[in-house]
Amino acid sequence: MTELISETQQRICDKFGLPAQAPEPMVALAIGSLEQSPIYGTRIDLPENGTISWFIHCGEHSEALDFYQPLHAAHLREMLPQVLDYLALPSGARFILDREGYEDVWQEA
Repeated sequence: MTELISETQQRICDKFGLPAQAPEPMVALAIGSLEQSPIYGTRIDLPENGTISWFIHCGEHSEALDFYQPLHAAHLREMLPQVLDYLALPSGARFILDREGYEDVWQEA
């Protein structure tokens, strides 16, 4: 089942001039990085037969194979609520947020 796009998610897309794209129910989250800042999000094209297009981590990125863990997006409400409003950004979108209110969103070329 595809999630609906919230009003706040639509406003974020409109603010950055990007089309809204409903998020999948699953994301990849680097759970071990949650205490760090800033927060990075990258949305890739959903792979064929894939279930995850969002990859989210905090602080430094790692190439470790176990860096990201699959997670139901609903858990972000408790774990990383700051990112919820950005999940309707389209494939190719990236964001950086910090805990003091900094925000940057862009589309990869």
